[in-house]
Amino acid sequence: MADELIPPGWSYNPASWAQRLPIVGLALLGFAIAGYLSLYQMGVFATVWEPFFGAGSRKILNSGVSRILPVPDAVLGALSYLADAVAGIIGGRARWRTMPWIVVLFGLAVGPLGAVSILLVVLQPVMFSAWCTLCLSSALVSVLMIGPAMDEVLASLQYLKRERDSGRSLWRAFWGLSDKRAQQQVSHVG
Repeated sequence: MADELIPPGWSYNPASWAQRLPIVGLALLGFAIAGYLSLYQMGVFATVWEPFFGAGSRKILNSGVSRILPVPDAVLGALSYLADAVAGIIGGRARWRTMPWIVVLFGLAVGPLGAVSILLVVLQPVMFSAWCTLCLSSALVSVLMIGPAMDEVLASLQYLKRERDSGRSLWRAFWGLSDKRAQQQVSHVG
């Protein structure tokens, strides 16, 4: 049974709880940080905690870049982190095979958030000559999530390629409808 959970050619299961729970924990930490920054940007808090860079956080969090969209950028970050956490807990240890759609969605949620975080960090000194401690912390959280999340995405994409190469429906495999083991588990439950 344990061997069925490990993708062919892998030495571990990238969808195991030991692999996913740290990502979910990081996403929840990122949600807390971005949520706090959101409350500042929405005027709930009059000040923002900044231990190292003086007025840097206020300068960055009140900048035009942070308000390009109809909602403050930290709100979007908080929602993205929440999506990461939810997508990270959905499905079992074989979801790389039984639920490729959620794994791909998870990867799409984690990857772009990391890229945006890196861009926002680069903009801090370049555009504003300032730094924001919690913004940097949030970016670090995003970057730390990318590698482990992409492992699982890679396992799912490899599974989908094997299914297609075997002549099976890529569409059915993507939605978890071609995996015989998953179908057997469903029939045993019902």
